Amino acid sequence: MATTPRGSFSNANRHMQEEETLQLTSVGVDIGSSTSHLVFSRLELTLEGSRYRVTKREILNESQILLTPYVDDTRIDVEALEAFINQQYKNAKIRREEVDTGALILTGVAVRRRNARAIAELFAQEAGKFVAVSAGDGLEATMAAHGSGAAAHSAKTGGIVLNIDIGGGTSKLALCNNGKVQEVSAVDIGARLVAFDQDGTVVRIEDAGQKHAAWAGIDVALGQKLSQDALRAIASGMVDKLFAILKSEPLTEDIQGLLRLPRLNYRGEVDSVMFSGGVSEFIYNREKTSFGDLGPLIADEIHRRMADLGMLVMEPTARIRATVIGASQYTIQVSGNTIFIAPEDAVPVRNVPVVAPEFTLDGDELSKEAVKDATLNALRRLDLLNARQPVAIAFHWQGSATFFRLQSFSQGLVQGLKDILDKGHPLVLVNDGDIGGIVGLHFQEELQIQNPIISIDGIALNDFDYIDIGALIPSSGSVPVVIKSLIFPASPQ
Repeated sequence: MATTPRGSFSNANRHMQEEETLQLTSVGVDIGSSTSHLVFSRLELTLEGSRYRVTKREILNESQILLTPYVDDTRIDVEALEAFINQQYKNAKIRREEVDTGALILTGVAVRRRNARAIAELFAQEAGKFVAVSAGDGLEATMAAHGSGAAAHSAKTGGIVLNIDIGGGTSKLALCNNGKVQEVSAVDIGARLVAFDQDGTVVRIEDAGQKHAAWAGIDVALGQKLSQDALRAIASGMVDKLFAILKSEPLTEDIQGLLRLPRLNYRGEVDSVMFSGGVSEFIYNREKTSFGDLGPLIADEIHRRMADLGMLVMEPTARIRATVIGASQYTIQVSGNTIFIAPEDAVPVRNVPVVAPEFTLDGDELSKEAVKDATLNALRRLDLLNARQPVAIAFHWQGSATFFRLQSFSQGLVQGLKDILDKGHPLVLVNDGDIGGIVGLHFQEELQIQNPIISIDGIALNDFDYIDIGALIPSSGSVPVVIKSLIFPASPQ
């Protein structure tokens, strides 16, 4: 007879189903092009129904901020990184085997294949416990908005909140409304595009840094000494361009060439703005030490022109550490039994990222165009348009499941997921009701898609969840689902 799978933590004798409350030690590791750091946390989870919810979080230790070490222009010095990570565990007085769960976030140059593989090997012993995320510009912008508290603040106030994350290499913009990130953008403006030593001698310059210097009328090269006035001119030009992007006027060709993602479309009123990222430590006067980059000068320029923004500036929950503080893992649920899986060996699947598009499913008529657009927007903000992996679409069905409503929903979803399905990945659908079977059957019978179909129900998911779906349990017709959730400083409790 099949038994319900049990979820175990680092202690083999400890099982979830035996405990109403759990305490987990979690570590968030953020490795980026400019800086790397760790945050150790204690998470308290309380059993609510079949799912554990984080009810309390306590930061145990915040590591030092490391300027990411390099062997050459694009290769991270993994040995130096390993020494730093090991030292931070010692400083926190936490042994690696004591960590129950964690999140490894790679951004910028760290995402490149050679770097990502070498960094992943540093955490090989935690591989089963960690959620590993390679974040491009869209996902980084989205994560920063959740970590800073901008998304949560927009839910609390019902207003539009803009998060501006200014890092070493890029600035990311995220427009938040009603607790969700609606739009994201990114631009080549950052503090470490030009880096220098104590006497102003340039030790690192990126291509975008060369452009910003040239626009300021400054010829810059490695080994050249720059005056404070020259550095301020470069920083001032960067802030000119950043603020121009936030306004409604057409952009110059120079600024358009700096955009890494399309400009924000929203042109309405913004109620408040938050800053995150390394430069925000200077914007909110939390950091005085110079790291040999433009951070303090960019912050000064923003201070001088804050009134030009015409927005209320709010204090974030987290600044340079906005990306992530860890993961709550594992939550085990069992799906409903009105599910559809074809073929049966389409499961198990592991570590599938969840996207929760903002579908409007309560009207009598559904628009397949609206479903397609919502799907593409959700994939874009979580950097999943590249079709390198399957994704799980989470949705809350509302209204009747008539043929015409199902047809519009299914057609829109297939169009939005076209690149992913064209790569042969399975169609993975998760809803919190009891229509998994009829939805999955519709895709197979009416749309006749050839991909494997996994359509399960009875489970509510959100962006930043990652799921494992196990093999079918013959006795119940259900499947076990393991849910791993990223936990941010401002995650709702």
